[in-house]
Amino acid sequence: MNILLIGTGGREHALAWKLAQSAECDRLFIAQGNAGTALSGENVALDFKDFSAVKNFVIQNKISLVVVGPEEPLVIGLVDFFLSDEQLSKVAIVGPAKQGAALEGSKDFAKAFMQKHNIPTAAYQTFTKETLQDGIKFLGTLKAPYVLKADGLAAGKGVVIPETLEAAIAELTDMLSNERFGAASRKVVIEEFLPGIECSVFVLTDGVSYKILPEAKDYKRIGEKDTGLNTGGMGAVSPVPFADVAFMKKVEDRIIRPTVDGLNKEKIHYRGFIFIGLMSVNGEPYVIEYNVRMGDPETEVVVPRIKSDLVKVLHAAATQKLNTQSLEIDPRFAVTVMMVSGGYPGDYAKGKEIQIKKTSESLVFHAGTKNENGKLLTNGGRVLSITSFGETIEEAVGKSYEQIGSISFEGQYFRRDIGQDLM
Repeated sequence: MNILLIGTGGREHALAWKLAQSAECDRLFIAQGNAGTALSGENVALDFKDFSAVKNFVIQNKISLVVVGPEEPLVIGLVDFFLSDEQLSKVAIVGPAKQGAALEGSKDFAKAFMQKHNIPTAAYQTFTKETLQDGIKFLGTLKAPYVLKADGLAAGKGVVIPETLEAAIAELTDMLSNERFGAASRKVVIEEFLPGIECSVFVLTDGVSYKILPEAKDYKRIGEKDTGLNTGGMGAVSPVPFADVAFMKKVEDRIIRPTVDGLNKEKIHYRGFIFIGLMSVNGEPYVIEYNVRMGDPETEVVVPRIKSDLVKVLHAAATQKLNTQSLEIDPRFAVTVMMVSGGYPGDYAKGKEIQIKKTSESLVFHAGTKNENGKLLTNGGRVLSITSFGETIEEAVGKSYEQIGSISFEGQYFRRDIGQDLM
């Protein structure tokens, strides 16, 4: 079958790499892709916001399966457009409709959904510019540190965790009064801080049945020992040692099953990935957030561990036949380390030439790259994701850092402590 994959990052390169391995895949198109995805398929200059252009492309290229990588196309209703169009409604598409995408597109919607379906999460309230003073009073009832979340999409940077009440009040005022994150922070969710260790759980559902994919732990802060600004992710490890059989049973019983059942009860069209950001608090799982797609850079450790034919599995999810599929998972550890541009997540330069002197058995997934005049150049904040396998975390980490030693570009930066806390 011909497949269209939407997205431009490391997640999409990992997906493209895996999809291209399937005997079911005849042609793979990536919109718009990067220099890495071009190694697995054909990059196309297609704007996902132009629904009519997407329709024309799908029809002209006889696309049978559409895989949506990032959240934005889902939040703006690309799946709804397919479902309501006579010519596109028969095309299998992986991703939820707009109502389901609100699990990521609106923190307030997600928290209300969890409350309604008795899914464990932190206590919260939501505030607007008009209720700023009520928000300040609510902050006064909580203990430090404080968690403030922009309601809408903010490119993974809409969460702040001030350490003092004064700082929290200043942040809340800035987010609401000055719209610090644009329209995304016209509403702000304030929730209690949950002390513990984070873990990302990934589920693929066809709306009725589901498959639990390998879990992962990612590293969001720019600095070592989890210091500094939040980023889109600086590395990831899978599997997660503390997410043992007993813990994952709690996750499935208390979170995964009620989430899928809740979507079904509310008649929300959902055929795609559910990313569940969890906090383990003394061994008890709580939901921090939902995403409606695979995480990045977690995809770069989760997808390589899937041994099954991903095209078959995704097509089954999109056509509500997921219960006919089984998943085979590589038991080894996978570790990815992200190489980023100097200055990220703040201002950074693009167009720096990337030199890769030698490649090993590690996988080099491209995130922010482009080819220009025969040269490989940086084209984003997160540039390359280096993934390696090992029988232990130490072995996998060592291989990734060894591969990084043969890669260079001006201003490059990477964390040197990925996985250290799990060893």
